[in-house]
Amino acid sequence: MQPLRGTKDILPSDVTVWQYIYQTTLEILSLCSYQEIRTPIIESNSLFQRSIGNATDIVNKEMYTFMDQGERRIALRPEGTASIARSFISNKLYQDSKVKRLWYFGPMFRYERPQNGRQRQFHQLGIECIGSIDPIADTEVIRLANKILHKLGCSSYKIEINSIGNTEERFTYKQALIEYLLKYEKDLDKESRKRLEINPFRILDSKNKKTQEILNDAPRLNDYLNTESLNHFDAVCENLNYLNIEYSINNKLVRGLDYYNYTAFEMKSKELGSQDTICGGGRYDKLIKQLGGPDTPAVGWAIGIERLLLVIQNTVKTNKKINQTYIATQGSNAKQRVWDIIHLLEKEKISFELDLSNSKLIKQIKKAYKSEAKICLILGDKETANENITLKWLNENHQETISIANLIQKLRDVL
Repeated sequence: MQPLRGTKDILPSDVTVWQYIYQTTLEILSLCSYQEIRTPIIESNSLFQRSIGNATDIVNKEMYTFMDQGERRIALRPEGTASIARSFISNKLYQDSKVKRLWYFGPMFRYERPQNGRQRQFHQLGIECIGSIDPIADTEVIRLANKILHKLGCSSYKIEINSIGNTEERFTYKQALIEYLLKYEKDLDKESRKRLEINPFRILDSKNKKTQEILNDAPRLNDYLNTESLNHFDAVCENLNYLNIEYSINNKLVRGLDYYNYTAFEMKSKELGSQDTICGGGRYDKLIKQLGGPDTPAVGWAIGIERLLLVIQNTVKTNKKINQTYIATQGSNAKQRVWDIIHLLEKEKISFELDLSNSKLIKQIKKAYKSEAKICLILGDKETANENITLKWLNENHQETISIANLIQKLRDVL
């Protein structure tokens, strides 16, 4: 049996890095009043249709959907923001009128062609700042993404930002963009020709050189923004400048989800090839109202963990977990009495590995050496009869037998 295509096992040797990412994030975000939230991986299919947009590739091509036994159309979540917005509404988190700072870490699902750093079950770390329209909220989330990536040892990326205005401004720009591109329809790549009717903004992301040449003279969204949108974006840029966070303005950056407005941003690494976005996000002020909640502004981002791992795999140094003690037993009485020893170790929080091999004592001790533990605790019939235990120092190759009553104090002294 093999794992399904586009899925991967996260083995114990890998989990330490995942735990490091989680703990680092928890430490940074807790200082800034962000609280972790965990939402179901299954949601109503309509949630993502209404939030992400029917014209997006995610909804049209990539979502895993099925009918459950209650004849409900269910989807595996393809991203985190829509679920957070749904939770904000269904749990009435808006009742106290306070800004909600939330973060999440978990699996997402999209039916895409598996590539390095892009799986069908993938994982995202994300934050959502809900309840503030102030540009300083945009700055806060960008600053935190930048801080987390740096703390994790990821520094080879660039930040690109853009203002994509509001719904009305984008609609006007969309018409102008379509009108321009129709003149070059035959010269566009195949995928862009399809998107011309369905989602022309996605053409701006095309990697095709010919299409990008055509886009060089295309209308720019910035020219269609009103004073309010421009002022908001200018304030975000001024804050980033004050923080000395380097960024560049990319007028073609629009993001692939329908719910964004005003600020959009991405953090891209040259080490990832064409799939170079490690972190992406932006402001989504109308999504919560669109889903039936109160009119509530919000801004957030998500980091792709698999892509992040590709960038930091050679820089993150995590300590290999080595148990402090190894327990070897011989004889039926010792195998029963060993539980008393284990209770003592657990109470003192001394890590251990109990040999379960049923091998002779000499083979158990050989395994103790291989385990890299500091001390081997040996409990045989002789020790049991005398209420003793033998401690063998594996690095120094000497041993002593002491009373079980003195074991913990001895271990306190040497560990």
